[in-house]
Amino acid sequence: MGKVAVAAAVVCTAAVCAAAVVVMRRQMKSSGRWAKAEAILRELEEKCGTPTAKLRQVADAMTVEMHAGLASEGGSKLKMLISYVDNLPTGDEKGLFYALDLGGTNFRVMRVQLGGKDGIIKQESEEVSIPPHLMVGSSHELFDFIAAALAKFVDTEGEDFHLPPGRQRELGFTFSFPVRQLSLASGTLIKWTKGFLIEDAVGEDVVGELTKAMERLGLDMRVAALVNDTVGTLAGGRYNNPDVIAAVILGTGTNAAYVERAHAIPKWQGLLPKSGEMVINMEWGNFRSSHLPLTEFDQTLDVESLNPGEQIFEKIISGMYLGEIVRRVLCRMAEEASFFGDTIPPKLKIPFILRTPDMSAMHHDTSPDLKVVGSKLKDILEVPNSSLKMRKIIVEICDIVATRGARLSAAGILGILKKLGRDAVKEGEKQRSVIALDGGLFEHYTKFRNCMESTLKELLGDVAENIIVEHSNDGSGIGAALLAASHSQYLEIDNS
Repeated sequence: MGKVAVAAAVVCTAAVCAAAVVVMRRQMKSSGRWAKAEAILRELEEKCGTPTAKLRQVADAMTVEMHAGLASEGGSKLKMLISYVDNLPTGDEKGLFYALDLGGTNFRVMRVQLGGKDGIIKQESEEVSIPPHLMVGSSHELFDFIAAALAKFVDTEGEDFHLPPGRQRELGFTFSFPVRQLSLASGTLIKWTKGFLIEDAVGEDVVGELTKAMERLGLDMRVAALVNDTVGTLAGGRYNNPDVIAAVILGTGTNAAYVERAHAIPKWQGLLPKSGEMVINMEWGNFRSSHLPLTEFDQTLDVESLNPGEQIFEKIISGMYLGEIVRRVLCRMAEEASFFGDTIPPKLKIPFILRTPDMSAMHHDTSPDLKVVGSKLKDILEVPNSSLKMRKIIVEICDIVATRGARLSAAGILGILKKLGRDAVKEGEKQRSVIALDGGLFEHYTKFRNCMESTLKELLGDVAENIIVEHSNDGSGIGAALLAASHSQYLEIDNS
């Protein structure tokens, strides 16, 4: 009997030891896993680093590229496009003006009644969805559809809107696709983006196409200005504040436009405008420099994108890509550190499944157990259980990626201020410079916005009090109508 008890005790002890070994192995495996995940995180932090000195190098590189792009066509990765807008709104404009904003699968029609010093007396707008078949049909069909929606909108014009007798309605056309601008109110389409593919429109004047469609319908309306959304934002900002010198869009994509002295544009061939100024559409998303802090994740994202080697700045600072960079970091952690356990969540393999609004929600999670992070992992990546440790690492990844984007955006703005000589305090001068900002990333991603604004202050030092960042909500839509007003064919009559 004693022998049996001893044998049983030995078996039990062996079982306990074996269990302890399994637990210990698991713990070692787990701690090894976390150590590897931590190592990937620290490497990311180092590669995404944006110390002040580096940001100054980026700003200097931006200024150099601006000079090169203004000197000659193709002289820089920055296109520095001449917009032909040489008269920005002053706030004195009067009358009824229309705007058409086409930049994606929806377009917007808008009308505003301007009352001079009384500002915008009334405005109305309507959004219209473009049927998918028209996005790949013919130019004729697309512009006929747009003109018909515009005509229908004109028919609902109420008594609050007043067009003087004998006058033609005038329209500002925001067209957010690559265009070779030929004059203020003409430009040929270079290529379609955003899911459009209408081959017979490429190389055609988009204002001409719209005008012909309006004529076919008997709609008497003149396109007074063809602008892109960033130039529209600049116009909307200037209407409200005469100190606005530049506009930046930080949304799904990113761009900047600013007011340049006409004599500082060597590639400008025509007569210098009376105002002495010209709005330049930088297309700054295409900026690149050896000083940009790029990681392996940015490089693979670029190689696998639809436009490899292009839009490098946009790919590290804009809303289209921030969430995708976070997904790629998590993918590496899942593969090399078994971050989500022994299997990689299949959903994690899907490009762009993690959108920037989801990243923002996780980054802003202040609950003690990071509940929002847990629910996003569950809903998007189908990870049912996540530890607090895992959630904390994910928040840190979001912080690293967003901070880099925000700080580089600030460096880009400093580059513009340097080009204009507004980055230093001038003796006896209190020169206010206002930057109009718009876009969902800037508007809704609070930590991104706050970081960008504080970085700009950090870079500007004593000048910071003279530089103001203003949110210009829906600047591009209203901006196009305001540019139609500031370039109206009836301007001289009204002034006299």
